[in-house]
This record gives sequence, C-alpha cells and structure tokens, in this order.
Amino acid sequence: MKKILIIVILAIIVPLIYLIFSNYNNIPKLDENVKEKWSQVQNQYKRRADLIPNLVATVKGYAEHEKSTFVEVTEARSKVSQMNINADTLNNPAAMQQFVDAQAGLSGALSKLMLVVEKYPDLKANENFMALQSQLEGTENRITVARKDFIEAVKLYNLELRTMPGKLVAAIVHPSAQVKETFTASPTEQEAPKVQF
Repeated sequence: MKKILIIVILAIIVPLIYLIFSNYNNIPKLDENVKEKWSQVQNQYKRRADLIPNLVATVKGYAEHEKSTFVEVTEARSKVSQMNINADTLNNPAAMQQFVDAQAGLSGALSKLMLVVEKYPDLKANENFMALQSQLEGTENRITVARKDFIEAVKLYNLELRTMPGKLVAAIVHPSAQVKETFTASPTEQEAPKVQF
C-alpha cells in the first residue's frame, strides 16, 4: 500500500515540479517583453514630440525665407511702378536718383529670387511641406506599430496567466502576477494631430 501511495505521489509531484521549473521563467520573460514594448510606444511618442516642432520650425523657416523674397520683389516692383518717368524726370537729378534706386532695389530683389530659384527650382516650400506631411505620417505609423506590438505582448502575457500551465505556475510561484490592461487610446489621442503654420 505504501509503495502505491509513493508511486501516486511521485506521479503527481514529479510532473508538477517539472511543469513549474520548465515554465517558471515564462511569466517574468513575458512581463519584461510587455515593459519593453510599452517603452517603445513611449519612445515613439517622444520621437513625435521632438520631431514635429522641429519640422514645423524648419518648414516655417523655409516658408519665411521664400515669403520674404516674394515680399521684397513685390515691394520693389511696386516702388518701380509708382514712379512715372517722363521728359521732366530726366532733367531732375533727385527724381532720377529715386528711379535708379528703385530699379536697383528691384534688380537686387530679382537677383535674390533668381538665386532662390536656382538653388531651389520648386522654391522647395512645396517639397518641405510634403516632407513634413510624410514625416507626420511616418511618425504616426511608427506609433501605430509600437502600439500593435505592445497589444500583442500584453495578449501573450495575459494568455500565459489565464491558460494552463501558466495559470498554475503563476498561482504557485508568481502569485503577484496580474492580468495587464491593453492599450486604450484616450479621446484626445484619438484625434489626429493638428499642425498649424
């Protein structure tokens, strides 16, 4: 009778011990994986927080440079067009100097515009805005991928805690392990980011 009892106890305890030892590290590994995936989500949020203001400032810088060039050309052209040249002006040195100065101002503004056109054939503002749009989309996609990875890691962790043998192992050796909440977007996060220039 004692032999049968010992065999039954060993038949129960040995597999249980094997099960615990073979699955002992699953919960800590999965927990660390969840933490790592959440860190990646935070990393992407930080990237967005760092990237977007810099991109907006860069594009604004280009737009302001080009805007100032266009304003300068428009103002210089306006000054030239306001001046009326007639026979009397040719004999008036002060009026002639004003005309020459206005033309020189327009020439300088046009030269500046031509340099911009040579350096930036499309005046680059359009390309910069497209680059900003692409970076915004890329950043949002990175956040989406990081969130997806986090949700998957939480799912694997929760499955380990809610299915056998993980549930048994958790109850015996990791009693503090709790099912984790998955990612939930707040109403603010559900809104698309708004970029204003």
